[in-house]
Amino acid sequence: QVQLVESGGGLVRPGASLRLSCAASGVIFSIHDMHWYRQAPGKQRELVAAIINSVPTYYADSVKGRFTISTDNDKNMMYLQMNNLKPEDAAVYYCHSRHGLRNYWGQGTQVTVSS
Repeated sequence: QVQLVESGGGLVRPGASLRLSCAASGVIFSIHDMHWYRQAPGKQRELVAAIINSVPTYYADSVKGRFTISTDNDKNMMYLQMNNLKPEDAAVYYCHSRHGLRNYWGQGTQVTVSS
């Protein structure tokens, strides 16, 4: 049974940093593709970053150089380190796991960037 629980969101000023966490129970990082998505009000959900077997494989152009995705196999955790946050980064951030045709989502964590 896969369960994903995000945490770490909050309200920050532009230029600040946040680290999002995803507790990924029932996930085996060597066989599950892991992703961070985000969805801002009125916009489609977009892929932010991806990691497979502890190797980052994708970053959206808008976050390259500022965000870092990682996993901790011992703790079964996935992280998204977000630096130099911008107002356009404000969204609900979702943890996602895929294994074959099975997709799993967390409930999301809100990130607000405002001065």
